[in-house]
Amino acid sequence: MRVTVKDASFSVDAELSNFSQARTDSVGALATFVGYCRSESATGGVESLHLDHYPGFTEVEVARLARAVVERHHLIDLLVVHRTGAVTPREPIVLVAALAEHRAEALAAVAELMDYLKTDAPFWKREMNGGQSRWIEPTEADRARRAARGD
Repeated sequence: MRVTVKDASFSVDAELSNFSQARTDSVGALATFVGYCRSESATGGVESLHLDHYPGFTEVEVARLARAVVERHHLIDLLVVHRTGAVTPREPIVLVAALAEHRAEALAAVAELMDYLKTDAPFWKREMNGGQSRWIEPTEADRARRAARGD
């Protein structure tokens, strides 16, 4: 399992290539999710998204959440790469990839971890546009989906 929190852009293709090359013969599925910064939000244009975190603490907390997902879904391996700092439209914010024996485990793990990252992980997000900033909170749908998991 690898969890990386970084203040620099990353290549989704390179990360997935490195991750998938380490797979074993027992891997039957690789599931992924990539979240990108959009140029528009519900409140208008987005010039950039700023993600703040507590260095050291955030990595430990995301790794704790990731380990729970690995155990619950019997994953062979898990990758989490999450940006901090200023992210511009079209840049990746987050990559989650799971290797498992079967697709159902891999898909469920990726969905669950993304729900955790949206609602529980210690990241604080601000949309920037025209010198103005607006804090982003998890939506009610995010919270409901996370609560429905019951874990």
